[in-house]
Amino acid sequence: MLISRRVAGFLIYALICCSSFVYAQNTYPDRPIKLIVGYPPGGAADFVARVTAEQISREIGVAVTVENRPGAGGAIAADLVAKAPPDGYTISLYGPHAQIKALYPKMALEEGDFVPVTNIATGSMIICANPKVPYKNLRELIAFSKANPGVIFNASSGNGSTPHLAAALFESVANVKFTTIQFKGGGPAAVSTIAGDTQLMFATPPTVMSFIKSGDLKAIALTSAKPSAAIPGVAGAEESGLSGYNSTFSYGLYFPAGTPAAITNKMFVAASKGMAQPGVKQRLAAQGMDVTTSKSPAQFQVHLRTEAPALAEIVRISGAKLE
Repeated sequence: MLISRRVAGFLIYALICCSSFVYAQNTYPDRPIKLIVGYPPGGAADFVARVTAEQISREIGVAVTVENRPGAGGAIAADLVAKAPPDGYTISLYGPHAQIKALYPKMALEEGDFVPVTNIATGSMIICANPKVPYKNLRELIAFSKANPGVIFNASSGNGSTPHLAAALFESVANVKFTTIQFKGGGPAAVSTIAGDTQLMFATPPTVMSFIKSGDLKAIALTSAKPSAAIPGVAGAEESGLSGYNSTFSYGLYFPAGTPAAITNKMFVAASKGMAQPGVKQRLAAQGMDVTTSKSPAQFQVHLRTEAPALAEIVRISGAKLE
């Protein structure tokens, strides 16, 4: 059967494209990979990203460079990655997209804009206080807050940040009220609490662990229900007398939608193997976090969908409204 030159040309073009596509997957990666972080340098996410990039680079054979794109609670980085070519050379590390979507309902970011690869790390936040405050544990903090509503000034690391959401959920569950002061990051919030301008803060461990060790801040409790082996000596909320409260943070890896499954799986294997190497668990534990890689990309996606309603509810409770 004869075919026109136009059809023949199209078939040849399609064959070339398909061959190039298969070749690209088989040779992936053959150049450096960018790992986009939705948070500034020096924080928990940046620390996890740099450890992860180092381990993936060793496993996958090319450089993995970290690029910080902070702002809007990770939404700026998420939008950048969603629009990147789905070729495996742009990947991101940040928290669940359901939280970003709930905080920024006007942004056109959907679950389908990303391919989840694997969770990387999970941690509990620490409820810290200025050493001069009269409450020494969680029960005393709750009792003081109920007797003096709004008297405690809570230093937040930013409107809609994970510590802000953790504090808002705490107020709801414990039935207390703080006066929350928003700062541009955990560092300024910690400085304020140490100075006594504010008295309390909910913080990711890397922000405050050195201050707790030096005595400039005192740890009241963890925001997780159970204690964490990564943060020894600090009680979980449940054993401290507050049942029904559990707030943790996590960071995972995501590709843009349309990234081939072969590339996603190759990255999953590299990340899983890299984070399982000796010493990595200890490095994260020193910053108060646990290595928690997923069993598969599919399992990670199921987990994200399962926790999405709870994250949206926490945002609603917090009252955070971001544009």
